[in-house]
This record gives sequence, structure tokens and C-alpha cells, in this order.
Amino acid sequence: MARSRTLVWLALRNLGRELRRSTLTAAAMALGLTLLILSRTLADGAHEDWIDSGVRLGSGHVTFNAPGYRDGRSLDDRLSAAQLETTLAAVAGTTLPSPALPSARVAVRGLASSPDGALPVSIVGVDPTVEPAFSRLPDEVVEGRYLADGDRLQAYIGTSLAGRLDLGAGSRMVLTAQSVSGDIEGQLVRVAGIFRTNVEALDESLIHIPLATARSWLGVEGATSVAVLLPHSSFTDPVVEEASETVRAAGIEVVGWPVTNPDLYAALQLDDGGDWAFHVILFIIVAIAILNAIFMSVLHRKREMGLLRALGLSGRETGLVVYIEGILLTAGAGVAGAVLGFAVVWFFFRDGIDFSGMMPDDINFGGIAFDPVMVPSIEMKHVVQSAILTALIGVSASLLPAWHAARLDPAESVKVE
Repeated sequence: MARSRTLVWLALRNLGRELRRSTLTAAAMALGLTLLILSRTLADGAHEDWIDSGVRLGSGHVTFNAPGYRDGRSLDDRLSAAQLETTLAAVAGTTLPSPALPSARVAVRGLASSPDGALPVSIVGVDPTVEPAFSRLPDEVVEGRYLADGDRLQAYIGTSLAGRLDLGAGSRMVLTAQSVSGDIEGQLVRVAGIFRTNVEALDESLIHIPLATARSWLGVEGATSVAVLLPHSSFTDPVVEEASETVRAAGIEVVGWPVTNPDLYAALQLDDGGDWAFHVILFIIVAIAILNAIFMSVLHRKREMGLLRALGLSGRETGLVVYIEGILLTAGAGVAGAVLGFAVVWFFFRDGIDFSGMMPDDINFGGIAFDPVMVPSIEMKHVVQSAILTALIGVSASLLPAWHAARLDPAESVKVE
């Protein structure tokens, strides 16, 4: 034990004697970890915003539906009234820090017609009292208003659809779709409002109508699906697993947003891969800086290490002194980098970074409108991963100098001037 304390003391003494080199090396490591934390928190914040934007367009973080519905989108594969009640009970029973928000939906493919033409559309019946808290669409209104409680024959459509059919707020149009009975049914509606998401596919095809209207028009008692909004996307897998156990016996399928939004999930995976590629490059730079600093320190202290060997330290213990120097340097720089990283994120970027001046207004990501304001989000698992990787790199980069120090010949080392 006493000998171990001596080795640690020698390592600290060596770092103190080469204070400038030690400070510069620690500063490089701390700056690398600071940049890593800033980059990771910005990426996590952006990813969470993209997920939130995607799931609020209708699918939710978790979706309950009858088996086969996601493949065919047919009213034949719908949830009955009893299954809908089972689903809502399962959602209410999930273990979450704040309640989940379920939204029952009746969705069908159909045709929207006006005197100026007809276009294929996706018609979704929603609860006007729930949707403003669930979806971002009510906030994207450019003309008129969103659906309100008590509306019966109103519709909320996109700007591209309104332009192609020459519709405005207050205009009438006819929606046509196949009902539960198999008959083609038409429904006259009046445009309550028009929205713009900057995603052409949605602005041209998505229509919201009151849930009660969709049910009476199409003959649906339950719903085609129930979308559930969670407090955070990290709860998706636990809720899917927990809810599946509850509703499996009722013949209900439960899936998370990566399944219902595969394009968004693939885009996020691709972006995350790019982030980690940047981080690997940053790690390599930090590792080279550590390796260079400690290795040069060993080369400049050959005579001193030879004297230590002559005074009784073994080659293993001499190498261990150098290795402890690397560990202490890494630990100190890691703490400083983490503190500095969180300080920079909190004091300078907690309100986000606005990139609106660097990109067009209609940019989208994975089929989702891109928010140009990136707000950092601190995901502790990623912070811990970054700290562990930094520590591993620091410890690994110290191995070669320590091995070199352990193999020094005492007789030859003391001759070095």
C-alpha cells in the first residue's frame, strides 16, 4: 500500500513538474469532451424534436390497431368498440411520469372533389377536443380555423389541396370513400380551415374531419387505430412492451413510432451515424494529443527514470508511474470537460441555436418539417457514453508510453544528458 502511494505521488510530482505540458494536454482533452457534449446534446435535442414533429402528425409514439390494418389500411381491419375501450384502459394503466394522451382515429383513403377537379386524399376522423393537444396541425393554420367541438360537417385541409381544388375557408367539397358495408359513400363538407406544414405530400393529401362525422359516414363504431402521445420518445419501448401484455388477448397490435414512421427512423439512424463518425474523429485527435504529450514526457525523462530504476523501482513500477500520470490527466480533464460542457450548454444554448438564416423554409427531414431552431437535450445515457469513451481513450493512449518506460535500460538511461 505504501509503495502504491509512492507511485501515485511520483506521478503527481511529474505532472506538476511539467505543468505547462500537463495543462495543455488536459485542456485539449477537456475541450474535446466539451465539444462532444455540445454536439451530442444538440443532436439529441434535434432528434427529439424531429420525432415529436413526426408522431404529432397522427401516428403518436405508440399505435394500437387491429392486426393487418397497417398493411391494408382497410376498414375491415378496425378496432371494435370493445377493443377501443380495452385500448384506452391499457393506455390509462401505463406507468409514466405524466399521463399519456390517446387519440382515437378513423382513417380511410378516399377522393376529394370540387367543381375544379378531384384528388386522392387521406381522410382522418379526429376528436377536435383532443387534437389541439396531440397534433401540431392546429398550430399550422394559414386561413380559417381548426376543427372545434360541435363541428359536424367541417374539414381541415392543406394549402396544396386547397390550391389545386380552388378551395378557401368556407368552400364546399365532397369526400368519397368506401364504407364498412362496402358501398361508396359521399359526404358533403365545408372547409373550416387550411394548414401548411411545408411537406408537400401532407399539404396535398391530408384532411381532418370530426371523429363523429367519420363514424356516422363510414359506419364505424370503434376506430381504425388509437395513437398515443408519450411524455418523451424514450418511453416508447417500455410502453409497447407493457401495453402488449395487456391487450394481446383482445387481438390488438401495439407498435412504436419506428415501425409507423420507418422513413423518419431511417433518417435518424443515418444522422446519428454521421454524428458518431464526427465523434470518432474527435476521439482520435484527443488520443493523439494524449499519446504525444505522455510519450514526449517519457523521452525527456529517460535519465530520471533510469535513476528511479537504479534506486529500486522495477520496470513494471516505472511504467506504472507513467500509466498513472495518464489516468490522472484523463480524470482531471474529464471532470473539467464535463463541467465546461454542461455550463456551455446551459448558459449559452439552452434556448437553442437558430439556423433559419442558413436553410430554406421548406426543408424537411425524413418526411417531417424541419425546425431550424435546435434546442439541446441532455440525455444522460449519451453523456455517460461520451465520458466512458473519453476515459477509455485516455487510458488506452497511456499504454504505449508506459510500456516504453517499463522497457528502458537503467544503465543506458542514466547516460542521457
